[in-house]
Amino acid sequence: MADENDKRARQARGSRDDRLKSALRENLKRRKLQARERAAMDEPSQNEDGSLNEGAADKSGS
Repeated sequence: MADENDKRARQARGSRDDRLKSALRENLKRRKLQARERAAMDEPSQNEDGSLNEGAADKSGS
């Protein structure tokens, strides 16, 4: 009987560990995606010719 209780306890612990591993993995994926999106938003945009887009101030031709 004690063996059955130990077996159930190990299965429950293993099940919990699996759920925690899965949750941590999903959280890491989500955080990496968020970091990539933030980094992409912070990068300056470039024109087709490869020059940086500095806004309308330089378009006046002066």
